[in-house]
Amino acid sequence: MEIKKDGFDRKGLITLYEDNEARSSVQFGTVVIAPGERVPNEGCSQHAENEYSIIIKGELEGESGGVPYKVSASNSTFIPAGEKHWAINTGEQPCEIVWTLVRK
Repeated sequence: MEIKKDGFDRKGLITLYEDNEARSSVQFGTVVIAPGERVPNEGCSQHAENEYSIIIKGELEGESGGVPYKVSASNSTFIPAGEKHWAINTGEQPCEIVWTLVRK
């Protein structure tokens, strides 16, 4: 499943668990962010799930919860549910990410 959001393609690979009554779920996917691309294009993203990501290739700079960060290949990130965040690919190659969204 491809999800077009904020100017980039995000691929949802699998929803491992979903409990509609409790509104909990675990989803896995991938995203590739081109050099110079900012996610979202303007402002910040915010969602109801905890976000865990592993940077497979490339690098990102951004801000989460008002705290700046820089990550590159083999690093991981955690963004708590509800926290405003954004990122930009500051490198010269596409940034490849595997992400997991966990809603409790």
